[in-house]
Amino acid sequence: MKKTTELHVDRRQFLKGSVATAIVASIAGCASQVQGQQDSYLMSLIAKMTLAEKAGQLHMDGVLSPKMVQPNFQKINPFTPNFTPEQAAGLLAAQQAQIRSGQMGMMTSPEDIDSVVYAQTSAVKETRLKIPLIFGADIIHGHHTIYPIPLAEAASFEPELAERTARACAVEATTNLGIDVTYAPMVDIARDQRWGRVMEGAGEDVLLGSRFAAARVKGFQGKGLTDPKGLLACPKHFLGYGAAESGLDYAGTAMSNRLLHEVYLPPFKAAFDAGAIFTMAAFNTVDGVPSTGNKALLTDLLRTEMGFSGVVISDFQSELELINHGFAKDEREAAKLALDAGCDIGMVSGIYPKYVPQLVQSGELDEKVLDLAVYRILDVKMRAGLFDDPFLRVDQAHAADKAPAAHLALAREAGHKSIVLLKNTGQLLPLASNAKVALIGPFARDTKNVDGAWSPFAPQVASVSLAEGFKAKLAPSNLIIEDGCGISEAIEGGIERAVEAASAADVVLLAVGESASMSGEASSRASITLPAVQQQLAEAIAATGKPVVILLRNGRALALEGAVKQAQAIVVTWFLGTQSGHAIADIVMGEVSPSGRLPVTFPIASGQQPYYYARESSGRPTPVGESPMFKSHFIGIPDDPLYPFGFGLTYSTIEYQTPTVYTASVSKDGSVTVSAEITNTGEYEATEVVQCYMQDPYARIVQPVRKLLDFKKVTLQPGEQQTVSFTLLASQFAYLDQKLNKVLESGTIKLWVAPHARAGEAVEIDVV
Repeated sequence: MKKTTELHVDRRQFLKGSVATAIVASIAGCASQVQGQQDSYLMSLIAKMTLAEKAGQLHMDGVLSPKMVQPNFQKINPFTPNFTPEQAAGLLAAQQAQIRSGQMGMMTSPEDIDSVVYAQTSAVKETRLKIPLIFGADIIHGHHTIYPIPLAEAASFEPELAERTARACAVEATTNLGIDVTYAPMVDIARDQRWGRVMEGAGEDVLLGSRFAAARVKGFQGKGLTDPKGLLACPKHFLGYGAAESGLDYAGTAMSNRLLHEVYLPPFKAAFDAGAIFTMAAFNTVDGVPSTGNKALLTDLLRTEMGFSGVVISDFQSELELINHGFAKDEREAAKLALDAGCDIGMVSGIYPKYVPQLVQSGELDEKVLDLAVYRILDVKMRAGLFDDPFLRVDQAHAADKAPAAHLALAREAGHKSIVLLKNTGQLLPLASNAKVALIGPFARDTKNVDGAWSPFAPQVASVSLAEGFKAKLAPSNLIIEDGCGISEAIEGGIERAVEAASAADVVLLAVGESASMSGEASSRASITLPAVQQQLAEAIAATGKPVVILLRNGRALALEGAVKQAQAIVVTWFLGTQSGHAIADIVMGEVSPSGRLPVTFPIASGQQPYYYARESSGRPTPVGESPMFKSHFIGIPDDPLYPFGFGLTYSTIEYQTPTVYTASVSKDGSVTVSAEITNTGEYEATEVVQCYMQDPYARIVQPVRKLLDFKKVTLQPGEQQTVSFTLLASQFAYLDQKLNKVLESGTIKLWVAPHARAGEAVEIDVV
């Protein structure tokens, strides 16, 4: 689309006109809170706005498409409600009237690029002040090309990979939709695998989560805030959402302020440091106060302490949900509390434009609060380039372009690097090309549950199934495919046919796990085991005596049981998206060696949740070989994971030597280098994720048994040895005390260079 430079008003020319000095003065003090020099142009623009126009900038509505008035539009876009053309025309006209009156600031989830153009044209040509709209959508792990879910990509331990896939997502979404903002990345630390939204983040570790948060922001935003093929990132959910009690979505959180700062805040800081100028308030409460109405979080912490100068948007109607929380008595009070707390934009609820003007007129809400929120919104629009070109990210000439072939190749690469090999008894994998294989399970032929949650813009062409992937590798006579059962329901005669297929094969690939709807938002699970019918299928297949390879489809860590747990090989394949079947077949057949590592801890049982590696040291641990009586344990199982954080195998064997440090002590302002010899003692090339952990065994605040400090990926040829070194600042050994002061005490620090969080021998260094 042509540049709309005719709509741009030079700031100096604008300032030659009348400026309401009173309003400028009233917000000058507030504007000083915003990073950078006060923008007189924006303040003068605010001075021209009515209360209704100001409140309108705080309102986000869903984008309605002009195509909705066509008969049978639902056949074009099944996500659209079943309106008649007449009803659709009325809704569209009402929304356009709201835009033209200047009472809309942001719009979300367009169905096509024409919707964006239609709405934006009204905003910049038919409104009094010509303020552009800003458009957002959920581009979480793909647009047309679907990449592995974020949790899977975190298993790569390669933030640069996530940066590349986020960049590809942005290119496709801007090309096809012309939007400006993505409600991603989700940077919540998730330590309870019952929580459905584990799949949307980077797992349980603070360092890993922080590095992936920064990488995804950089990838989405590309060359900067005005990149026409970049999306403004909106890290979410501020704050503590990943600690929902019992892993129940939307539930409250109960934690110390220290834990909030030490565990849940760092990924947000990393995202903001990487350039994010949006963030999203969370659904949950923190210490009894809903995040969306929590001034201590959204103003005192986020703005004053962290210096965030961007915009906070609510999660879907979370400002309205202050009523259900029992925090606000009605919509009017909810609007006041949320805006006063620092939530700038309300998503879809409509209570800001409905109540904010009257709240200001009655004196219940200080107009300075409103003006500052409007200032932040306008400032973000300006920083995003929309005042200079409201159609910056719109390119109608290429909107129908297909995803580049390079994006498919990237999806396959991302799939390779996300897969985690947990078990490979007797080196069953990789399979020989002439092996007779029975591919069995509800996901063998399935295409509906390949992408996982949060892939609403995937095209109608199905992602690659397991069947398709293995058909490309094996001769037709060497591949038998049976469903065996459904995801949660039996198929008449299904298990019998599956057993017959297994009996006729050399090896069974058993594709079991979760459906896409079992993970994601509002998909908490009380028991993180396989559905009963799949477990029955696994037991029946195991009884044939044939070797079994489990191909696990999942969006969280699972508690594996019985024949699944005891299978000869276990491969975690997550939800890998567009190239899923090909990526998995490449790994299983040995064309690519597995290199993924677990970003979450796999428990022995669901009841261990929340269970994560960086737990505080217990006063009653259970030493190996001792009775667990009166020790920290669950009856009937050890206090151990099934597979620990950071765990993953290659097709080769890797040996670690005891790490070494080259000095016995380090000063508090110094650094230390810890190294270990890593050797590939097997027959295959291998990519190893070498991890560096620490423990402070004696501190005034009880510390985690281990804490990840750094990691590196190295590729080793058979027989090759490498020295892998980590240079650590002594300041990395510090912790927060109860007053949130960073403390670095003199004393001993234990360091590990190891393949996962439960392995290796420690070396000690003294901080002096």
